[in-house]
Amino acid sequence: MMKKVFRFLLPFILLLITNYNVYCWGFYAHQKTNYYAVFLLPPEMMVLYKPSIAFISEHAIDPDKRRYAVPDEGPRHYIDIDQYGKYPYDALPRKWSDAVAKFTEDTLKQHGIVPWHVQTMLNRLTNAFKEKNFSLIMKYSAEIGHYISDAHVPLHASSNHNGQYTNQKGIHGFWESRVPELLAEKEWDFFVGKADYIKYPGDFIWARVLESAQAADTVLLYERELTKQFDDDKKYSFEERNGKTIRQYSSAFTIAYNKKLDGMIERRMRQSIYAIASFWYTAWVNAGQPDLKSLIAQKFSEADIKEFENLNKQWSSAGKMIGREEQ
Repeated sequence: MMKKVFRFLLPFILLLITNYNVYCWGFYAHQKTNYYAVFLLPPEMMVLYKPSIAFISEHAIDPDKRRYAVPDEGPRHYIDIDQYGKYPYDALPRKWSDAVAKFTEDTLKQHGIVPWHVQTMLNRLTNAFKEKNFSLIMKYSAEIGHYISDAHVPLHASSNHNGQYTNQKGIHGFWESRVPELLAEKEWDFFVGKADYIKYPGDFIWARVLESAQAADTVLLYERELTKQFDDDKKYSFEERNGKTIRQYSSAFTIAYNKKLDGMIERRMRQSIYAIASFWYTAWVNAGQPDLKSLIAQKFSEADIKEFENLNKQWSSAGKMIGREEQ
């Protein structure tokens, strides 16, 4: 009897509670991937990156904060590649100029540009290394890590990015935030070897996007299948976070989903860590492998610090994410 009453009241209960925001990979996962990527670097880079690991980890989330302040930021995090036909989406040119000529820049931005933006960030980081510009090396390293990780998220390569077309709203944050936050520290292994030089960065990041696109259907299908085995009062739980009562996927459902995915989320995080470190390493090699020891003692300027503070103010005071929301 109580179960029937709960199921009847659940939709009304949900109207009274406040859901918390979720972000691409979640703040937790973005910070973790950048953090662990540092340990894949050679000693010549580690000498600069290890002392700066707190900054590189913390500022991995800056691109998500900008989504609340900068209109052009959103499309840099995803690509709805299924808008361009069927796998392997040959109708979409991989070269930016060719894609613009075929579809227009506005259309590309409408459906997301993450594989191209990763390459843009690689060029910026390479130039920062050439100039031995400490501030830009740190900022671009932190931010390229974010975009690379986003390219590894299956729902970042699907127009059904939050299950909105299949009555699965909330699955985006579930996959990339709830599961890693619950399981990563306890069960997952993020020591994945060493960074490698990427000879063809464009091919590399497009391959990761295509992997994500192939996995998107599985992410959605397995959640639907598992939902049939859980009553609503077992699928969801309620908890306090930041002084608010939130609806959350239950631990039991989260653990079952991760098991059904056979470790997919852990694998994609591990691949993200390797890719981030390898892009950092590639930028440094392409810049001529400059000696970074002379940068160790450098600090951010007052202008840099003010820029970080302004971003935090814009983010904390913003009401809604600009563009499409992923929650």
